[in-house]
Amino acid sequence: MNKLQIIVRGIVKENPTFVLLLGICPTLATTTSALNGMSMGLATMAVLILSNMTISAIARFIPDKVRIPSYIVVIATFVTLLQLLMQAYVPDIYATLGLFIPLIVVNCIILGRAEAFANKNGVVDSALDGVGIGLGFTLALTLLGAVRELLGGGSLFGWRIIPSDYNILAFVLAPGAFIVLAYLIVAFKKLTK
Repeated sequence: MNKLQIIVRGIVKENPTFVLLLGICPTLATTTSALNGMSMGLATMAVLILSNMTISAIARFIPDKVRIPSYIVVIATFVTLLQLLMQAYVPDIYATLGLFIPLIVVNCIILGRAEAFANKNGVVDSALDGVGIGLGFTLALTLLGAVRELLGGGSLFGWRIIPSDYNILAFVLAPGAFIVLAYLIVAFKKLTK
């Protein structure tokens, strides 16, 4: 498999949100706006790329009995670094995403990619897998957040597009997240067949 196929596979064939249905908790909880969805996706992608590369580099030295706990320690290290960087440089986004940043540690997308890909492949391919899966996740969260923000708040990335008289509040609430996700999954499957 060439390098571009690894990236495209993560965006289309193995899209974590629309195909594999992984990471649904942050998907539904953080996508009240396009900016929140994009921020969560980028944060997850950064941890995914770095943890994939590290796990790929050290996988042959880790005994099978402690493989999963070792992966979690690696992931937790990068999440902690990310959390500190976000607190220092983008405190508004960090405050908005709040609890969901530390929860990246237990995001099944990251641990799943470590187990399914990074521990069996080289560092470069593992980084590209992280880029592909991360881009797929980021695009899905941004799109979901954009639709919810547009229908529920009448804006897109904070820019008012629809007058506030036409906002549908349900779309920024939990039921709206499920409805929009369902329609986006159907549209994604139709477009990728």
